[in-house]
Amino acid sequence: MRTRWSLIRYIWAAPTTAIGLLLLVSGLWRVRARVVDGVLEAHGPALAWLLSHLTLMPEGAAAMTLGHVVIARDRHSLESTRAHERVHVRQCEVWGPLFVPAYLAASLWALLGGRDAYFDNWFEVQAFQAISRTQTGVRPVTGGASTGPSSAPL
Repeated sequence: MRTRWSLIRYIWAAPTTAIGLLLLVSGLWRVRARVVDGVLEAHGPALAWLLSHLTLMPEGAAAMTLGHVVIARDRHSLESTRAHERVHVRQCEVWGPLFVPAYLAASLWALLGGRDAYFDNWFEVQAFQAISRTQTGVRPVTGGASTGPSSAPL
């Protein structure tokens, strides 16, 4: 039964994972990839450039999750953001093909409310709160751009 649910979660998240795989393919130059706990993790120079220049965050992102694919600037970014990004993997499993539109809508909702599109996005708040319960030194986000680190995980 557990295997069946795992398969269903992978299938439901597959459209978002496909977007992640497209990003991964675009950054194949000197990429390093491996599967960790059922999630494809990758980093490399081209992916670092994408995360630095093609996100809405001024300083870019350390890592980003799309389905069962996590791309990061480097190995350290993968390791340091793993717990946060795994929350996003679980969110993708719940929201499936609606994850990306829901994430963008949550950012828009935050902006319309005069808040930060990243740190006040419901998906990010949930990820930061989840890791704050399991790791020391990481506090939950309470709102505002000044509450988060630069090059934050997505």
